[in-house]
Amino acid sequence: MNAPESITPESILKSTFGFDAFRPGQAGVISALMGGEHVLAVMPTGAGKSLCYQVPALLLDGVTVVVSPLVALMDNQVAGLRANGVDVACIHSGQSREENVAQWRRVAGGQACLLYLSPERLMTPRMQSAMRALSPAMFVIDEAHCVSKWGPAFRPEYAQLSDLKSAFPQARIAAFTATADAATREDIARQLFGGRGQIIVQGFDRPNLSLAIAPKTDRKKQLLEFMESVRGQSGIVYALSRKNTEEFAAALSAAGHKTLPYHAGLDSALRFETQERFMAEEGLVIVATIAFGMGIDKPDIRFVYHTNLPGSLEAYYQEIGRAGRDGAPARTAMCYGLDDVALRRRFITQEASEADHQIREIRRLDALLSYCEASTCRRQVMLAYFGESAPPCGNCDNCESPPEMVDATEPLRTVLRAITETGSRFGQAHIIAVARGADTQRIKQFGHEALPAYGAAKALSQRYLQALIRQALASGHLDMEIERFGALTLTEKGRAVASGQAGFECKAIQMKSPAKRMARAQKKAAQQSALSERDNALLSALKARRMELARAMGKPAYIIFSDATLIDMASKRPATREEMLDVSGVGEVKFERFGVVFLEVIRAEP
Repeated sequence: MNAPESITPESILKSTFGFDAFRPGQAGVISALMGGEHVLAVMPTGAGKSLCYQVPALLLDGVTVVVSPLVALMDNQVAGLRANGVDVACIHSGQSREENVAQWRRVAGGQACLLYLSPERLMTPRMQSAMRALSPAMFVIDEAHCVSKWGPAFRPEYAQLSDLKSAFPQARIAAFTATADAATREDIARQLFGGRGQIIVQGFDRPNLSLAIAPKTDRKKQLLEFMESVRGQSGIVYALSRKNTEEFAAALSAAGHKTLPYHAGLDSALRFETQERFMAEEGLVIVATIAFGMGIDKPDIRFVYHTNLPGSLEAYYQEIGRAGRDGAPARTAMCYGLDDVALRRRFITQEASEADHQIREIRRLDALLSYCEASTCRRQVMLAYFGESAPPCGNCDNCESPPEMVDATEPLRTVLRAITETGSRFGQAHIIAVARGADTQRIKQFGHEALPAYGAAKALSQRYLQALIRQALASGHLDMEIERFGALTLTEKGRAVASGQAGFECKAIQMKSPAKRMARAQKKAAQQSALSERDNALLSALKARRMELARAMGKPAYIIFSDATLIDMASKRPATREEMLDVSGVGEVKFERFGVVFLEVIRAEP
């Protein structure tokens, strides 16, 4: 029997969790589950996925079993529920046998309405037999993208969860993830409930996150420059290896940042202590491998920085999604180079998996590369990958400082000739050496100094050609064959350029570190950090209104007012036309078009 009619999802939300209203998307998921349907919910990080199953769990007759991949993730959610007075049980390897037995007895005795388990423990024959005696009302699969072989984060232990629908036909199955493309979503739904259920996609947009990408010049120097613009703020720096994690953490500490490293090679007790400190302390920076992040629910992470290319756009979206969960502005940035691309492709081809899976992963990596080399709004590119559309955001580096597009047909043709004349057998380092007319032993070994392409690009620097090749890879004019040690080959589009049937336009290639852009970002961050907590709240409201107007107009947000203007507006809090015209960046025309709207926002804020 379900809860009495007087007890509703809304009353549970208020009485147990203390919220007056559901966030967008939550009520629809809860309604479907309360109606007995299976649901796959794709909701952005910070959208409140947990409440979507915790509220029904308190209303349904029977235990709700939550399948979670990490002990830390379970412990955090259990602690939060218990703090709200919910009787919840948790069984995992981090507890003694006696404690696990006591937890199970609370479930079997009907006291606990929720039970958290790992997928491995749930699918053991002994646990399955015990579960059948309880007749669970609902199974919840957290981090559901791990179920699908089509996804980039497949975990074999999750594959067994497809048996739940036949073993417990009376139970609802609710699956949640923050990131899954269309093919992955369909596969998750098919695996978990035979496609007979709802797929609810709330959306992927996180407008409070700024997005920026820079080509690699000097990783450590670039990281230190970025960190000056976020000094004193909490954030995560992702590095690819344990060695880099330790090295970058030491460099940041030496530069005066409160920093700790985190990777799987550290003692488990130290990792736990580091995670606890990060959750509790302000201004702490964690330099980590991807071992850190899942289950981290710290609302005030103000930045996420990647020192290397992640594995896919899904992985990148999930990792940057740990920033700005409180809805306030947060920054994301990444630097990457061609060595990252080669390394990621090598990871994929060396993985013991089926050929079609490797092809899918290569294509995912290609999509991330296209995002990194995009000349248009980055948010548009990212959302398009997940099947959504949006106007230019005004909150990414390409919107704030649109890249200059130039004709690079002839430089690319010199590279294409070098690739073709050397037999499409060599990686970018050798191709660049041939094109620039370098005197290397490898060139002499193959007689490539006699080729017509030898020295044809000697007027172009190595860094320029590296950037050109990177953009050609992103645009699909070139391919990289990792099984042949990163050999560059021409695609159909590349052959069209080489034959003179097509041209090639790319972003103007900067040969120096983008110091002006970094200085601008530092100035903007300094201005914002000078605002009071009250003024920052107003700034968030002004940005939200700007985004609404921009979307309605189909224009970039900066066309309305720049961030610098909104920061000055939040600081001065103008109340009249004259005072608004005193704000930097507000002229007569801008005031006539938008001034009254923003004055209303200011008046509405306390």
